[in-house]
Amino acid sequence: MENNLIHNIITQLIFIRTEFEPSMKIARYYSNNDVRLDEMPKPSIGPGELLVKVKKSGICGSDVLEYYRFAKMKKLGVDSLILGHEIAGDIVEVGTGVKGYKIGDRVFVSHHVPCFNCYDCDHGHHTACDLLHNTNFDPGGFSEFVRIPHINLEKRGVFVLDDSVSYEQGVFIEPLGCVCRAQRLINVGKGLTVLILGSGVSGILHAQLAKLRGAKKVFATDISDYRLNVISKFGADKTLHASEDIPSKLLELNDNRLADIVIVCTGALSAAKQALKCVAAGGKILFFAVPGPGVNLEVPINDYWRNEITITTSYGAAPDDLQESYVWILSKKINVADLITHRFPLNKAGEAFKVVTEASESLKVIIEPTIEE
Repeated sequence: MENNLIHNIITQLIFIRTEFEPSMKIARYYSNNDVRLDEMPKPSIGPGELLVKVKKSGICGSDVLEYYRFAKMKKLGVDSLILGHEIAGDIVEVGTGVKGYKIGDRVFVSHHVPCFNCYDCDHGHHTACDLLHNTNFDPGGFSEFVRIPHINLEKRGVFVLDDSVSYEQGVFIEPLGCVCRAQRLINVGKGLTVLILGSGVSGILHAQLAKLRGAKKVFATDISDYRLNVISKFGADKTLHASEDIPSKLLELNDNRLADIVIVCTGALSAAKQALKCVAAGGKILFFAVPGPGVNLEVPINDYWRNEITITTSYGAAPDDLQESYVWILSKKINVADLITHRFPLNKAGEAFKVVTEASESLKVIIEPTIEE
């Protein structure tokens, strides 16, 4: 009888703890067509950590790459994910031992950080660092709160926003940081002709940055007339429909020369193949986006050998890239706010993902962790 009494007391205590445990709303991703509002315990922070109340969270193109997301679910042995890595918000709790940050600070937080000590980091390949591929905040940006681990603070992953930088502008620090890294790696500069294949958000950011870095001409392609019209307002000198004979058009419009730099901003295989035909002698092709796993490209290697053509890639952003991005946004030299076309509350995240996957007349879609009736 005594054992039964103890058991009942413990059961009641567990019930009471569960009943009153602080919780928060999240958007749980099962697939592009299945994103559900859910609830989970609000994260508790420990020493050296921060708790951030998410104010704005952007949907990245990688968030809707189902093959990429399904592979991660399989690796983790789960049937869903809490996505969201383009965030800005407020610090609402500060763990013991944290210096340089306080409650009320408006911040952008990088979900991945490099170690700065490994072979890859020492040789400038910070986004290949094993730590970078295995760090994140908890749980994900499509939630009301995120816990920021100590390692994210220690490795320069938290940026306090100037009062002149809005939360929505802060959302773009990560995507623009990826663009900054890419153009630094291929040395976009004065007098060069740049061709951008794919005129979504990343393509538009590439167009703006290329002009700021001194590109002589920026050409852009897409299958969407809407996106071609937008990128022409954000720095592209000439837009071409992707169905056109792009190499011939380049020769016609660029003094009988192909592009010095080709940046692929779409995972479409047709664009990847097109890129191989559009690069000038001595030029570079950068795959900012790639086709899915198992896809191989046939490279005319003999022609590339004779003409000293480079094919390269870029992935993600390191702290220095994010710092450069922040400076561009702070200076107002790159327009990011006008790329936002849609905003949704957290309980309508499913609708937000539908807008992104349909890729009609939309660019950056923002989720605001509020609940709308």
